[in-house]
Amino acid sequence: MTINKELLSMREKVSSHKPNFVRQESWRYKRISESWRKPKGIDNHQRKQKSRGRPTIVKIGYGGPTAAKGLHPSGYTDNLIHNIKDLEDLNPKTDGLRIAHGVGKKKRLEILTKAIEKKFKVFNARVSTSGSKS
Repeated sequence: MTINKELLSMREKVSSHKPNFVRQESWRYKRISESWRKPKGIDNHQRKQKSRGRPTIVKIGYGGPTAAKGLHPSGYTDNLIHNIKDLEDLNPKTDGLRIAHGVGKKKRLEILTKAIEKKFKVFNARVSTSGSKS
């Protein structure tokens, strides 16, 4: 059951026209990964877009639609939850939950039971039943 299908399709359409932003000279050296890093050198060719054949750099015009920002790929909005009180302001039909990393096992179980009871979509519902760490 995907909601906000038109916003997600609009985001997909815009992202299909985006270039792949690659780190400078990542194609040249195996030790440099392709993950984007901003070129910052004073004479950097990629930063200046000096010569043809250089990859494009990240600019504000490549951003996605504002209406689709903050949406999970399922179409729900992504909300970080630290306690049960945070659930009160949310709508189960439009809002999804992500339980914060620092929440312990006991409180996580409480939040999960309350979220399932209210029929929320939980994105990271990981709870182990065993008590020992090994």
